[in-house]
Amino acid sequence: MAQLAPPMPEPSFAQINGIRMAYYEAGPRTGVPIVLCHGFPEFSYSWRWQIAALAAAGRWVVVPDQRGYGLTDRPEAVEDYDMAHLTGDLVGLLEHLGVEKAVFCGHDWGGLVVWQLPLMHPDRVAGIVGLNTPFLPRLPIDPITMFRHAFGEDMYIVHFQKPGVADAQLAADVDRTMRYFMRKPTGVQAAFTSGETSGRSLALQDGLARYDVADDSSQLLAPEELKVFVETFQRTGFTGGINWYRNFVRNWERAEHLPTRIDGIPCLMIMAEHDVVLPPSLADRMGDQISDLEKVLVEGSGHWTQQEKPDEVNAILIDWLGRRFPN
Repeated sequence: MAQLAPPMPEPSFAQINGIRMAYYEAGPRTGVPIVLCHGFPEFSYSWRWQIAALAAAGRWVVVPDQRGYGLTDRPEAVEDYDMAHLTGDLVGLLEHLGVEKAVFCGHDWGGLVVWQLPLMHPDRVAGIVGLNTPFLPRLPIDPITMFRHAFGEDMYIVHFQKPGVADAQLAADVDRTMRYFMRKPTGVQAAFTSGETSGRSLALQDGLARYDVADDSSQLLAPEELKVFVETFQRTGFTGGINWYRNFVRNWERAEHLPTRIDGIPCLMIMAEHDVVLPPSLADRMGDQISDLEKVLVEGSGHWTQQEKPDEVNAILIDWLGRRFPN
């Protein structure tokens, strides 16, 4: 019988950076807190296994619903989801908690955000953990142009640039959408591969259209976990999360004069062996830009690593925190 997911703590709320932010807190309020930042299409619940384990290990854990997600506000303006706002929210959360610095751990889009913190707010960062998402240097051309050239108009990030289109597609049947996303490596591989070719097309909307909801062989979540995701996104929709993608060019333009290295900050990169979107090879050159870096591979995991391999992720985090940030 599968292990039941631990319950989430009760949410707390704070007025931060112009929004009402929900966050979840556990563990003793001692030492350096670790702030866990989710990706798309997820929210704080994605960290349920880590919250319980880290708190049991004596760690102060803080997990926000980031702007656009969960119980946190969802501003209407697309530019309200740029990197300045997303990093500013996390700094504002530290201010609310009365904390100078934290270790920030980010998965998927949350990883992109936390890797920007040492560049934009270095005085608020004690350490960084990238889960699946590596530190990526600024591209020589804007990302949407690059994605369009490499993968075409149907590549999901390019497709997300069309106002309202992907939002409506994903919200039309949220149960189907979440089943499609939350799958083990074999299912995700199929989701991001074109029906006409075995290559990586990353045409998410095509995969969703082809998806057979009756095939649950690669389903990651237990029914009660899936229900939490479905009910949350039925209430919030997907526009807030997709708006993060609609700031790729804006973020790229505004990063022109940011530092290009991370020095003097302990960093950990946790890679997943079978992540189709963020393969371990993307982390090969991270040591060129980061002076203090450890890398660990989670074998057998696809993209949803903290949910697919929670025991492995928990052990890695607890070990690294214990060595680099002893309480």
